Amino acid sequence: MAPYLAAVRNYWALLPAIAVIVVLILVYAVPTLINPQWTSSVLALFRQHPVDPQATQDEAQRAAGVLGPQQIRSRRMLAGAMVIGAVALIGFNVSLNRESNGCYIAAQAFGAVDGDGKDAKDPCITMIYGSFFGDGSGTTQETKPQPVMSYQLVRKKHPTYLQWIQNAPEYKKADVLVGTSLDCNLDLRIEEGEDKITVQVDSDAPCPPSTSVSLTAVKLKKPLGDRKLVTVDDKPMQEIDPDVDSWPTVLKKLVTGG
Repeated sequence: MAPYLAAVRNYWALLPAIAVIVVLILVYAVPTLINPQWTSSVLALFRQHPVDPQATQDEAQRAAGVLGPQQIRSRRMLAGAMVIGAVALIGFNVSLNRESNGCYIAAQAFGAVDGDGKDAKDPCITMIYGSFFGDGSGTTQETKPQPVMSYQLVRKKHPTYLQWIQNAPEYKKADVLVGTSLDCNLDLRIEEGEDKITVQVDSDAPCPPSTSVSLTAVKLKKPLGDRKLVTVDDKPMQEIDPDVDSWPTVLKKLVTGG
């Protein structure tokens, strides 16, 4: 669903429209929940047809906006449904923002840099994606390969952001995630040994800074165990663990503005 939600995942772009809709709903729904007669009487003031002098008492009351017990009950049910709809609309929008922030955090953790801002409009589409070409296989040929600084282990708690990116790797086929720029993705080499796993880029030129990350998933031949992940000159790589904020964290940020 990620590509189809790209147009609506940008929380800040939708916020003004969401705010207007929610305010209009609450202006009607909250007073109606408290006392449906209030809103009925206000709406009756805008009716252009005068009350017929020959009308019965019941007809006159209806024209004046006076509600019966059944109408009061139905109006309250409608107002309650509108409030629930408004809360659901806010929740859906916040959920999309949560996913977008998670992809942005993951992309930056793997080395993506901020560009002109266009790439960050929907990070799940433009800033991080599964590898389209390279898979890390092959042996290193260059005498001076380039280092890869970080990796992420896929444990029992799978990274949530993977389900929102394009060409996402399957959980069952991923033990280790390694991120590089698209320019260096084809040259990525991941060599699994008995005592270590070596990750490097088979190129004599450093990878240029990029606003996006191509994520390569690796299925290890045997469990990682005590083996270390190292890069050029056996330098240890940094393990990172970026993911989407939990809902308690998101709610705390909404309340505190953090």
